[in-house]
Amino acid sequence: MIILLILGLLKQNPGAHGYELLSLMEEKHYKYIVNFTKGSFYYNLGQLVEKKYIVKVDQRDSTRETHNYNITELGDKEFEKLMFKYGSKTDYINLSFYVAMLFSDEYKKEELTKLIEIQIEQTKHKISLIQLSLENDENITAYFKKMLENSLSHHIVNVQWFEGLLEDIKKEN
Repeated sequence: MIILLILGLLKQNPGAHGYELLSLMEEKHYKYIVNFTKGSFYYNLGQLVEKKYIVKVDQRDSTRETHNYNITELGDKEFEKLMFKYGSKTDYINLSFYVAMLFSDEYKKEELTKLIEIQIEQTKHKISLIQLSLENDENITAYFKKMLENSLSHHIVNVQWFEGLLEDIKKEN
């Protein structure tokens, strides 16, 4: 999906340089949708150049040379293909925690309690970050705002579920 992000951003920002694209991804909070690192971003940017989906256009600003990028006709076709691929796909929500829960009866209850408390803490942190983004970022598009609100509601439900699991463990003891 990171390829779709890069191609989409280049369609919106023709001639942008790599750091600018990465900054936009971070600024627009795309990490809530796609897991990426600086390394994975630059790796995929290089792959897009190799596949001729984008072209590098070197430019000099006042102090240094930058590598700016434009999407090619082939890149436009790949963008269309990826839009359909990801836009028509419905994924299951797979949390690593779900796998661990399959074997919760085989695990010490006090250790399971710690795991659930970690999940609550991490999920509440995600909730606060999403709320912060929603409250303070006027650059969020209407559809992305709706996606963040949806993600927020899922996280809130997960916290309630985790808290219910803790209650169940207390009742068992």
